[in-house]
Amino acid sequence: MNNPSLPADDLPPPNLDLKDSLMRWNLEQSLAKHFFQACTQRQQALLSNCGWYITTGKAPTLVIECPDEVTNWRVLKSLVKLGGVLKKLAKNAKIRVEPPPGMGTAFEMRVDELFVYKYSP
Repeated sequence: MNNPSLPADDLPPPNLDLKDSLMRWNLEQSLAKHFFQACTQRQQALLSNCGWYITTGKAPTLVIECPDEVTNWRVLKSLVKLGGVLKKLAKNAKIRVEPPPGMGTAFEMRVDELFVYKYSP
């Protein structure tokens, strides 16, 4: 599959330069700030017990690094609500939950999959 012939100005840069990297970092910091401010106090407290950040790439991704098994379980139980907050910022976003070292593999979901995890008590 060949790329159509485009003028050089319409092609993406071959490598990110410092300016591009700084703009990406600023975007990620801004998204993280808006996400955290949109969370409830309870969600903010939960996130404060973890390492977390937002990356941009193919899709914005909230990465939550859980320090222990109990916190990991609480984060997993809160995914639908956290995903709802994140979805307001980016409809194509994802959440990745990293368990503590030695506790298995990461769990990842897209925010457009939230309906799968909702239930009626």
